[in-house]
Amino acid sequence: MERKALWERLGRESWDLLILGGGATGAGVLWEAALRGLKAALVEAKDFASGTSSRSTKLLHGGVRYLELALKRLDRRQLKLVVDALGERKVVMGLAPHLAHPLPLLTPLFRGWEIPYYWTGLKLYDLLAGRQRLGWSRYLPPKEVERLFPDLPRTLGGILYLDGQFHDHRLNLALVLSALKRGAVALNYAEAKGFLLKEGRVQGAVVQDRLTGKEVEVQAKAVVNATGPLADGVRRLLDPHLPPLLTASSGAHLVLDYPLEAGLLLPKTRDGRVLFLLPYGGKALLGTTDLPSEPGLCPLPRKEEVEYLLEEVRPYLGDLSGKVRAAWSGLRPLVGKGETRLLVRDHLILEERGLYTLTGGKWTTFRLMALDLLERLAHDLGLRLPPSLSHATPLLGAGPRPPLPEGLGRLYTTYGTLAPEVLALGAAPLLGLPYLEGEVVWAVREELAQKPLDVLVRRMGLALLDQKAAEEALPRVVALMAPLLGWSEAEAQAELERAKQGLGALC
Repeated sequence: MERKALWERLGRESWDLLILGGGATGAGVLWEAALRGLKAALVEAKDFASGTSSRSTKLLHGGVRYLELALKRLDRRQLKLVVDALGERKVVMGLAPHLAHPLPLLTPLFRGWEIPYYWTGLKLYDLLAGRQRLGWSRYLPPKEVERLFPDLPRTLGGILYLDGQFHDHRLNLALVLSALKRGAVALNYAEAKGFLLKEGRVQGAVVQDRLTGKEVEVQAKAVVNATGPLADGVRRLLDPHLPPLLTASSGAHLVLDYPLEAGLLLPKTRDGRVLFLLPYGGKALLGTTDLPSEPGLCPLPRKEEVEYLLEEVRPYLGDLSGKVRAAWSGLRPLVGKGETRLLVRDHLILEERGLYTLTGGKWTTFRLMALDLLERLAHDLGLRLPPSLSHATPLLGAGPRPPLPEGLGRLYTTYGTLAPEVLALGAAPLLGLPYLEGEVVWAVREELAQKPLDVLVRRMGLALLDQKAAEEALPRVVALMAPLLGWSEAEAQAELERAKQGLGALC
């Protein structure tokens, strides 16, 4: 896939829609627009999904905590969010079955009153999903809980329920690549530096290629600000005096060398949140925190967040501090002001002089956010759009699992039906890891990877699982990328050093 050709199209053609931001929100809008016949282009200042969209809890879920808040606070907005997300959960699994699947989660019971409380709550969770339900929650006796989680203190049993799990970085990429196949343009490392105005209204943007320094004026009927936690900063390119829309919240996660058969929901923490411990690539993913934060490109997990997660899990599973293999932090774009854990994860569409800001929301509802935006644009711009088919149009890679050599099943859960093509580019293991050198070549040739961490974090996912292993693999990854991208020896060394420095923040 030629990035140069995409760059030339970006400046040469006029667009119905120019989308700023290549995370879940922007990628969802791009895919929806492409499906409905709009000429759409997307630019992302770093790599696709380089922010929060690759650093989520990896759950497609309605939100058990949001349901509890909805009932306790009689909050219809929270309840609607849960119902919408539960419906979308199964839709997304159908669009990318290689990237998303049902996941059993256990809520352990330690006190008698918890049995009816959590049983009733999780049954209601099932009922709210309606026909999109993944299955019924059920009570597990203590012996079965002990088999699943032998390190737990003695329980009175547990409630097992089903939610969805997915590879967030790969789903984000699948949306972008699927839109490209439909004629859209998407460029990473391309940043909007300012807006083009006509009679005071936004008619496009000046976009800079961060790899070459070149700039181009991009004409568009509408510009969408889908930059997540950075949305207020983009709005202030238009007017530096605009009041903020968002409150940013930091969500840190730890990856632990602790294999699991099922997920664990820990419902009681000191700040009233729930914690999840989930199976993830043969390890366990522990998250998440919720602390007020300042918007930024590369947030690091704060020391207090790491300590909080390890302290909260200790009463249940003991000291896991020596098992940490990776850590990351993402920022939630929460609409409104107030205590972050109580703010509704709903989305907002705001038009300001032709700039449409789409922000808030959550991964599970990315498609609904895009639908709402397209409906608003159709109304404002007088567009006649065909009905949406995004609920029933599989993404790139969806389909039956192809035959693969033994031990390489991970290729299907990363690339889907394209796995044999990836394998054909090189079956040699990457430094003895369960990753292939051909994946590096594929990432550059077919997935617009431009930097070593694009490959290790957001294409292969290795750095999300084990940052030390990713660091050890860096020199070989750079060596494979250099001839593909035309790097000189000095440029390759510079890329290696930048990647080492950015590995802690995964960007």
